[in-house]
Amino acid sequence: MRAGLPDRYLTTEDLAATLAVPIETVYHWRKRRIGPPGFRVGRHVRYDPAAVRDWITQQTDRDTA
Repeated sequence: MRAGLPDRYLTTEDLAATLAVPIETVYHWRKRRIGPPGFRVGRHVRYDPAAVRDWITQQTDRDTA
């Protein structure tokens, strides 16, 4: 684990649990393209922990600016 995130690709459920938000929020973010970038593996969505960290950093920088 690095920065509180696992070293494997995250599922939607993993991302929701990690950020302490409902799964529906993650689906909403993906639909509106405002959340961390995800990619498809067949019919499943996965999130790269490095991309999630970058997204969190961007959110933090935006909110403190």
